[in-house]
Amino acid sequence: MTKIARNQWYVAAYGREIDRELFARTICDEPILFWRTESGEVTAMSDRCVHRRFPLSQAPSRLAGDTVVCGYHGFTYGSDGGCVAVPGQKRVPRTARLKSYPVVEQDSFVWIWIADPDRPAEPDPTRIPRAPWLDAPGYAVASGMEPLRARYSLLVDNLMDLSHETYLHGGYIGTPEVAETPITTEVDDEAGIVYVSRHIADAECPPFYAESTGLEGRITRWQDIEYHPPCLYLLHSRIAPVGVLPPETGPDSDAFHVEVVYAITPETEHSTHDFWSVARDFALEDEKVTEFLRENNRTVVLQDVVALDRLEQVLATEPEGYQELSINIDAGALAARRILQAMTAGGTLAETR
Repeated sequence: MTKIARNQWYVAAYGREIDRELFARTICDEPILFWRTESGEVTAMSDRCVHRRFPLSQAPSRLAGDTVVCGYHGFTYGSDGGCVAVPGQKRVPRTARLKSYPVVEQDSFVWIWIADPDRPAEPDPTRIPRAPWLDAPGYAVASGMEPLRARYSLLVDNLMDLSHETYLHGGYIGTPEVAETPITTEVDDEAGIVYVSRHIADAECPPFYAESTGLEGRITRWQDIEYHPPCLYLLHSRIAPVGVLPPETGPDSDAFHVEVVYAITPETEHSTHDFWSVARDFALEDEKVTEFLRENNRTVVLQDVVALDRLEQVLATEPEGYQELSINIDAGALAARRILQAMTAGGTLAETR
């Protein structure tokens, strides 16, 4: 049985990645071709010509207006995946059609619906979770994507338990207080969302925040995780001087807020597209802060990549029946695992409720 949840929306790309050039990415074991029509709409279809399976993303395949011309034998496809011309004959075979995919462009991401071929479900764009900070006024954003040679569930585990920041990301984002502070975990089974919170009243200010905010000394640091399985992870970070709490009413203007967004998209059962973004509500025009957060967050992501790539190798060779140990800090990760397993077995979120 596949380990990838289908009948789900996944992030396929940033909108900026797709233009009037043929662009390919494998999503959930499916090679997919992306491009924009002349009117600017994103289209997605199978990256395999129906004739001899030549990848349409491979040169000399090309766009001609709103059609894709295969660079091997010239089969030509419209933006809906239907073949409109074949070489040497006027009649186009009725079965000459590429698989097409529903896509939605939202919050700087291009989302794609990956159906279960055995139990297909109708895609509902209203179920796509939001990350509005990524293209909203009042926020500055740094973002990127790193390939992970590990299954996507390992990245989910990693992000749901931020105590690893103390050890894996010391000198960047981690401090001793992160691992020392207990968490609270809540699961909204109706919505299928997992919440994990860690509120630290008095903590060392790590370089990631000291350099970007200018805060000196110790801080109040809040980490509020909101995971929308299978793909979107939100970390609401609040940083303020020690003792400065949000007001009962009105804006929280004495604190700094950072919205960290991860889109966790399986490439295959054992590899992952790790999309990451850092949105902030301060120093909006300071490009030096943007570049600092971009480089530092990428360093943190690459530290995770090294660790998880190695862990994938370990899992591939461990003996059958190995039992891992879980403790209190794993409550969020275990809840996420339960929902992902139900999604994988059930097909749609509605069916797992």
